[in-house]
Amino acid sequence: MSDKPTVLFVCVHNAGRSQMAAGYMTALSQGRVEVLSAGSAPKDQINPVAIEAMAEEGIDIANNVPKILTTEAVKESDVVITMGCGDTCPIFPGKRYEDWELADPAGQGIESVRPIRDEIKGRIQALLAEILPAAV
Repeated sequence: MSDKPTVLFVCVHNAGRSQMAAGYMTALSQGRVEVLSAGSAPKDQINPVAIEAMAEEGIDIANNVPKILTTEAVKESDVVITMGCGDTCPIFPGKRYEDWELADPAGQGIESVRPIRDEIKGRIQALLAEILPAAV
């Protein structure tokens, strides 16, 4: 892993979980991590409830656009986090892969999305503690 690791977040639609994870990683890493997100079957827009849930945390993901998962994105990543996309993510030796089992926020109200968001935040904080050297 380089001085600035690259983390890729993947879910099916790249409209909820992976976008919230990317938003947290971007904000909490303070630019020390290169952040990518993609989906195996991306939607046309970010889930509005995911946007609302992240706005409550002071993180704006409203202008993000769902992107298709590419082999290149996986190749350039040090860590690949999948969220319910099964076997659609290509596997390359030497990469760290984790599958986070999280409820899908699609079609759910804000009361149901907040716990998903909060779980993602906790997982991002734990991942950051592992991949970034402690500040001297």
